[in-house]
Amino acid sequence: MAAYKKEYTVFHAFIERYLPDGFKAIDENDSILTELDELLEANNQFFFIADIIQLKLLYTSKQSKRIIGLDPHEVSPLYFMEATHPDDLNRFNLTRTKFIKLAQDIFIAGTGTTLLSTNFKVRNATGSYTNLFMQNYLFYTEVPYKTVFYLKIHTDIDWCKKMKNGFHHYLGNDKSFLRFPDEELLQLSNVFTNREFEIIKLIMSGLSTKEISDKLFLSPYTVNTHRGNILKKSGHTKISELIIEFKDKGIL
Repeated sequence: MAAYKKEYTVFHAFIERYLPDGFKAIDENDSILTELDELLEANNQFFFIADIIQLKLLYTSKQSKRIIGLDPHEVSPLYFMEATHPDDLNRFNLTRTKFIKLAQDIFIAGTGTTLLSTNFKVRNATGSYTNLFMQNYLFYTEVPYKTVFYLKIHTDIDWCKKMKNGFHHYLGNDKSFLRFPDEELLQLSNVFTNREFEIIKLIMSGLSTKEISDKLFLSPYTVNTHRGNILKKSGHTKISELIIEFKDKGIL
């Protein structure tokens, strides 16, 4: 991990420099871009900036070619719908829907920022799948016009083998989470095991304990044990309350 650079202040400098003209005249020879490229190369990252209200991608860094095999001008937010692993596609679509709603809410309110971070398996430049950590930062502005801009940082985290469960998910406004995804940040993941999360989804679909046990080839006792562990971890008294929370976060 020593080779990674963890300082994100250059992203803020990039926004401050190019926001006034709507990110239209980005100078590749600018010292900020040079520093940003060095950071991205060291961290195995690429980023893009977009106007999410106009659904217009404004700039993509050149590292996209190495990580997902696309030149910057070829990158589109829609690409990820096609390139996301089938196992992650449903969660990707839920997250995307939630994210668009958040952007609309910020635009209507005329103020605010939001950070949503998670990870998906995405097809890479070799045709196999890479675990990409995606930090999605929304911010409202009236300069140079009223809109919500969208900074999205993609980080290859195949090096991380210690995620307790399948994915990280954060939705909130704590700017300390807008940093290089070190192991501490990545461990802020879904606290449920893959089996528990599977049972949560089956409960949401309306299956009883007996039906879940038949479907998963488990005893009813084991299913009920999982249900108890789910409630204990969640702090809720009913799994239906947890399901509502997950739906609100865009996880289910």
